[in-house]
Amino acid sequence: MAVPEITAIIPVYNDRPALEHAIPESLRVLSTITEHFEVIVAEDGSSDGSAELVQEYETKSTFVKLLHCDSRQGRGKALNRAIQQSQGSIVCYYDVDLATDMQHLPELIDAIRKGADISTGSRLLPESDIRRTEGREIASRTYNFLVRLMLGSRIFDHQCGFKAFNKAKILPVLSTVRSDHWFWDTELLVRAQLKGYKVTEFPVRWRAGKGTTVRMKDVLGMGLSILRLWWQIHVSKN
Repeated sequence: MAVPEITAIIPVYNDRPALEHAIPESLRVLSTITEHFEVIVAEDGSSDGSAELVQEYETKSTFVKLLHCDSRQGRGKALNRAIQQSQGSIVCYYDVDLATDMQHLPELIDAIRKGADISTGSRLLPESDIRRTEGREIASRTYNFLVRLMLGSRIFDHQCGFKAFNKAKILPVLSTVRSDHWFWDTELLVRAQLKGYKVTEFPVRWRAGKGTTVRMKDVLGMGLSILRLWWQIHVSKN
């Protein structure tokens, strides 16, 4: 098998039902973009048979790989580990529920091919087509406004789980990211912009996954994460 041009990473924690659709759909869409790709399922201590399902696909397809962890380490750590072990010169990841329409994957990859260091889908641009509850919409817009205000980011949507990277450029940034879980996306984008990286953001069609909710502790946690990163950048200088 030739060295992959593209590595697609799917972070997973107890997501077997969603994986049953995400894996074949990933193989279908990626095969229209390049002949040389791999799909890494970054399985983070699941107990619902997610790992066993990926193992079944591994026996049937040379494109699918399982990256298993015995205990949960957090989404950010799982993505870090998968990116470091990826073989593609272009690395992308997306949420297992495929909330962002996979029709956008060629555009995501093409932005890196054309010279962007990072490309990311956005639910908050005027052309974006999204469906979610009013509570989630307000929380998202408030959060992203605060990131732009306090951390100087030029991105409108930091948390959309649909991103691609030039692997060679992103590896030095990964070593500076401290977040283990959901704030990982935001911290990576902020630190990359501070290094002068070129980030391409484009509108996407996005539908909220089943069972997703906004909890007050999540909102507070993200707010504290913004303050923590501000302190690291402006006070402790790291």
